[in-house]
Amino acid sequence: MDHRLLEIVACPVCKGKLTFDKDKQELICKVDRLAYVIKEGIPVLLENEARTMTMEEGK
Repeated sequence: MDHRLLEIVACPVCKGKLTFDKDKQELICKVDRLAYVIKEGIPVLLENEARTMTMEEGK
């Protein structure tokens, strides 16, 4: 994940900061507890495509 892209991309729901989970290849919004998948190097920032994170994951 390009560090410069991570600086400008935001959660489409709350417009908050996203963090990159390298192991799962996802962008994480801790506020909304959503994980956005990265397919072929492109973040899929669609709420209906996001995975809802469990309470344990959201910590």
